[in-house]
Amino acid sequence: MITTEPGGAPATPSPQQPDTRPTTHRRNAVVAAGLPVALVALLAAAAGPAAAATAGSSGVGDPYFALAGNGGYNVRHYDLTLGYDPKTRRLEGRAIITARATQRLTRFDLDLKGLKVTSITVNHTKAAFRRDGQELVVTPRNPILKDHEFRTTVTYAGTPQPVTDPDGSLDGWIPTDDGAFVAGEPQGAMTWFPANNHPKDKASYDFAVTVPEGHTAVANGVFRGQRTAHGRTTFRWRQTEPMAAYLATATVGTFKVEQYTAPGGLKVYNAVDPREAAASAPVLKKLPSVLAWESKLFGPYPFKCAGAIVDHAPQAGYALETQARPLYDRAPDLSTLVHESAHQWFGDSVSLTTWKDIWLNEGFATYAEWLYEEQHGGKSAQKTFDSLYASPASSELWAFPPANPGSGAHIFDAPVYSRGAMALHKLRTTVGDKTFFRILRTWAAEHRNGHGTTAQFIRLSERQSGKDLDTLFHSWIGTKGKPSRP
Repeated sequence: MITTEPGGAPATPSPQQPDTRPTTHRRNAVVAAGLPVALVALLAAAAGPAAAATAGSSGVGDPYFALAGNGGYNVRHYDLTLGYDPKTRRLEGRAIITARATQRLTRFDLDLKGLKVTSITVNHTKAAFRRDGQELVVTPRNPILKDHEFRTTVTYAGTPQPVTDPDGSLDGWIPTDDGAFVAGEPQGAMTWFPANNHPKDKASYDFAVTVPEGHTAVANGVFRGQRTAHGRTTFRWRQTEPMAAYLATATVGTFKVEQYTAPGGLKVYNAVDPREAAASAPVLKKLPSVLAWESKLFGPYPFKCAGAIVDHAPQAGYALETQARPLYDRAPDLSTLVHESAHQWFGDSVSLTTWKDIWLNEGFATYAEWLYEEQHGGKSAQKTFDSLYASPASSELWAFPPANPGSGAHIFDAPVYSRGAMALHKLRTTVGDKTFFRILRTWAAEHRNGHGTTAQFIRLSERQSGKDLDTLFHSWIGTKGKPSRP
């Protein structure tokens, strides 16, 4: 992600009611009525912990977003069928979620905020459910056994509303004057589909999005065609590589669409709001060359397709690296295109494990901007580093360590981006260019379609360089305040 100011220039990053209630424990109460009180108590005490262990947790333990994601299962695939009317702003959806249980499950949660659920089935059998804030709590008729695959179908509808993040920005399904700007970092996926909404759980996706004729719905992955009937058009998309829920999009607008095959066979699909077309054209023309340049530095491009969605959404105020097809709130400049494209390696293919590690996304994408400028006739990365280092010790840049922003309110602040990039530059000057770029390529290759942590990146850097880098990383990403400069 990168925030923007009017004109498209990068800014310094800134930071239901229940539908139904299951009638649970009724049989237990009937059985207990015929037993001595002491025996009932003894049996309850013995069974309590075991029974509790069969319910999936309501979060995965992220230190900044406690309810993000859910325990007890891993999603393999989302099949999303959506219908959206920009005039009424009503969304109708059906999500078929294929998952594998990581424990015996008598109950599990999905993340879904605001929309009204009308029915849920688990393995084609009606399931009970209730709402608890952003948690959709599902009780299947029969327990799901550990390591078994199961399929949950959720039918829902309503007027989706974005969430307001801890830093005050909007996130999720954000209405526009001709559709919706759909950007889910870090919480917003739950505003438009039920999900295991944490980057630790990545899955493949199919999308079928129906909108009024004349509108276009753009999602992730390979475009599989469109069909118009009775004044409505359905657009189909398939994302086969694993994707975190926050990187999913189904952005709707009256777009001008451009499709072509780039050198090497990469399929490109660009959708641009006509109001942004003239300003976008010269930048989007460079997309194939930017991806080719990044592929030389970081390793093979990780997806089957590429492209961009350029909306007119000033109320959003940022661009996001939605997988294989970044989303821009206005015409991007070249540095923003480079930044969001670099995220396809660092953030999308290699995803963070907790939101605390977000510098692995944003510091890396920011440093890609420095490298691009350095190698395309602009100032060197060293000069960019020096300019930032000249900031006084009281500057926001030194307010907290990049590897520990402290809370979700600060994950998009300057230290994560700029000081994170500075840490990578210090690594580069310490180990040398050859080793540094080998580290980046190895990181992208070893964690492709998976996850990484700060500790893993440090170990990789030490392994590849043969150097003890504890002091470097402690100074540049592990402590607050302005590091001393040898």
